[in-house]
Amino acid sequence: MKYYQIDIETTPCGIEIVIGKLMAVGIENTAVTDPNDIAAFMNKKESYVWDYMEPSVADKMNESPKITLYSEEYSDVEKVMRALHELSLEVRDGVYGENADFGSLRPTINIRDDSEWKDKWKDYFKTFRVSERIVVKPTWEKNVEIKPADIVIEIDPGMAFGTGTHETTAMCIELLDKYLEKDDLVLDAGCGSGILSIAAAKLGAKKVLGVDIDETAVEVADENITLNEVEDIASSQYGDVTKGIDITTDLVVANLMAELIVMITPDIPEHLREKGLYITSGILIEKKEMVIDALEASGFEIMEIAEKGEWCAIASRKGGKE
Repeated sequence: MKYYQIDIETTPCGIEIVIGKLMAVGIENTAVTDPNDIAAFMNKKESYVWDYMEPSVADKMNESPKITLYSEEYSDVEKVMRALHELSLEVRDGVYGENADFGSLRPTINIRDDSEWKDKWKDYFKTFRVSERIVVKPTWEKNVEIKPADIVIEIDPGMAFGTGTHETTAMCIELLDKYLEKDDLVLDAGCGSGILSIAAAKLGAKKVLGVDIDETAVEVADENITLNEVEDIASSQYGDVTKGIDITTDLVVANLMAELIVMITPDIPEHLREKGLYITSGILIEKKEMVIDALEASGFEIMEIAEKGEWCAIASRKGGKE
């Protein structure tokens, strides 16, 4: 059996918060390794019968708490990454207090198998069509049948969100394919792996800037932009679209969570020309109205709402339709 093992290092006060975030995205079966439990056990030595402890157990007392989960589905990996990204933003914004410390919140992902799994795990990620023109393929797949008019994005699963397999990413690409016009200037807010920046570049954008508050995501995006040979059009940088980003574009795309979209939307108009387009996704259908209210309050007119599974994406225009 092949499966993913995901380990999340946190702090004692972060355990319940992280588990709560995971449960909110449908991840319920988790295991916690907390050194404090070992310490508490040791403090009750008189209640038990032993006179020796393995060095490996003693070593664990110096480690940080860890939350572990297992899954056969890569979609669960992306859910975890999305939940941790949202939590990192909340910590940064002081939602849990100025001194809240939940650790790095970066997952360590390993692929396990009962047999030789070094290359077999690649069976989980195959070439697939995202939109009418865009095909996403992993780098290791060769001799893939591609139509003459297809636009190919090469990307491998990694440590930043976005391979196109998740409904939210796929819907963003579909809306980019539909609405992006040749020579548009594009801002990718929360670029993750860079897949949307790459898609925009290959769909004819003149310039694309991807922005992310996660330095690892920026590094991964840069690598993927170079891999897809669009570095003359697309680039990524560390930053926050709500402050310190001075750019006006024809189109902004943001594949985040509903709450984050609501938070950044009031700042988006300053990054858009009049009648510019704003594509948002990462929105649970149950939170759709909350995002629509935020868009309309910031002067956007809804053009289209796409839905896949439990998620939706919204295309809107600054200042209303032309």
